Amino acid sequence: KLIFMNKEILDTELDAISIKFAEIKKKVNQYIVGNENVTELLIIGLLSEGHVLIEGPPGTAKTTIAKIMASLMGLEFKRVQCTVDTQPADIIGAQMWDSKTKEFALIKGPIFTNILLVDEANRLPPKSQSAFVEVIHERQATIDGLTMRVGNPFFTIATQNPYESEGIFKLIDVQKDRFSFSINIDYLDGEGELEIIKRDHEGILDLDCFNEDLEPILYKNNISSFIEYVKKIRVEESIQEYIKNLILRSRNHKDLKFGISSRGSIALLRGSKANAALQNRKFVIPDDVKKILPLVFKHRLGLHYEAEMSGINRDDVIEDILNSVKVL
Repeated sequence: KLIFMNKEILDTELDAISIKFAEIKKKVNQYIVGNENVTELLIIGLLSEGHVLIEGPPGTAKTTIAKIMASLMGLEFKRVQCTVDTQPADIIGAQMWDSKTKEFALIKGPIFTNILLVDEANRLPPKSQSAFVEVIHERQATIDGLTMRVGNPFFTIATQNPYESEGIFKLIDVQKDRFSFSINIDYLDGEGELEIIKRDHEGILDLDCFNEDLEPILYKNNISSFIEYVKKIRVEESIQEYIKNLILRSRNHKDLKFGISSRGSIALLRGSKANAALQNRKFVIPDDVKKILPLVFKHRLGLHYEAEMSGINRDDVIEDILNSVKVL
């Protein structure tokens, strides 16, 4: 089992990033039908140290994708199934009285892991939403005055079902801004659904059987090394100016009541670097920025009421911004 830790051979490490994550995508696709864009986004999020918000209906393999990726990367995975009575302690942890030792014992919550899936985050009450969003931003949690770091690497995937209207608390804009990237997924088309039916009929979807063949392709030290390498991907000044102009264009767009924050510009930069590395490049090109931009912008844009009433949506605004800002 190879450990790619040689800092002196940067080209070899760059090759390792593109090759190993291509292997992970291929392995995920052996079990998951469709949703290749979700797998790629999760890889980009992990490499750029940015958390991901996924919106879509239940039953679209979000949990399964996250579990498989965690296993392939040798990372610990935990999941929180959110309900309206979920308390901050259910996510962060608490000091519990141990009747045997007659002392308080620290019980860590699921937030202390490498990959955390917060399923149906819009079912959390506001207090619990604030607690978990704060932790993913600060990468540490405070329990009864004791501050502890979460896992390293640490990556959060939060999901929302946009079709639910009862018993939910929508994430507010400032909370959504903490997520670097977002993606909307939908049900499979007819061809994909038929493939699911065939695979289940043939017993291929038995996760227990699949797990027997699920050996790690990477390990924690690989991931940490790759993250550090991605930070060194070259971004020319002209590309930085291009990113700046895209951000400023969003803030002055006639259909938007507010545009992209500075967190968004950082996410766009880091995501572009990660995408370049996955394409086996040591430098960012405009196409990297254009590919990542919708993933950064969509959950951050605030449409004017008049624009929504006239049928304009966020995709229209994103396309207009990309068309109106020229590459330097």
